[in-house]
Amino acid sequence: MQIQAILFDIDGTLVDSNDMHVLAWEEAFAGIGASFDRQVVHDQIGKGTDMLVPTLLPELDGDAQEQLGEAHGAVFKAKYLATAKPFPGAHDLLAHTHARGQKVVLASSASGGELDHYLDLLGARDLVSATTSSDDVQRTKPAPDIFATALGKLDGITADAVIVVGDTPYDIEAAQKCGIATVALRSGGFSDTALQAAGAIAIYDDAAALLAGYGDSPLGR
Repeated sequence: MQIQAILFDIDGTLVDSNDMHVLAWEEAFAGIGASFDRQVVHDQIGKGTDMLVPTLLPELDGDAQEQLGEAHGAVFKAKYLATAKPFPGAHDLLAHTHARGQKVVLASSASGGELDHYLDLLGARDLVSATTSSDDVQRTKPAPDIFATALGKLDGITADAVIVVGDTPYDIEAAQKCGIATVALRSGGFSDTALQAAGAIAIYDDAAALLAGYGDSPLGR
């Protein structure tokens, strides 16, 4: 079936921000006297607060989890958001998708404020048909809510006519729960082994590589 819509993750997929989120989480954890190896934190990037914090600090109650997430968000906004850059080819990938008549959707575990910032950063406001952020759902990735909500905004388009482009195993797991296949990018720093184990149907280095091979990729076939 021809692919009618692409659901794009943002952090680590279109914008080079995963390592910044690791540093922001590191500072947030330090605020409550907790610390983790950076790789341990990186391996959780792609999840929202509701999924990331219970994995690393399962003893925290809901209020403490929320406060920690707010601390992470404040650090990220104050220190990193303004300096985050799109990956080379990210805007062009969205523009190419749009020019082919395929709907472009941004579906991220980022906050609504961050997603709004990224729309301008990527020059994507005129390209995007719909967006979904963590503000729109009860559960973030790897729960299916973000992609399910995005799919619900695409009138008449079914899951088998949609592909997710993401960089983490959590993108892939969330998409699978909605019956959507995922093309993975290495730009977020996850290994091919992790991406393949989660179920990626194809793996590319980054947005530019996917754009260069678009016609032969699952997006363009």
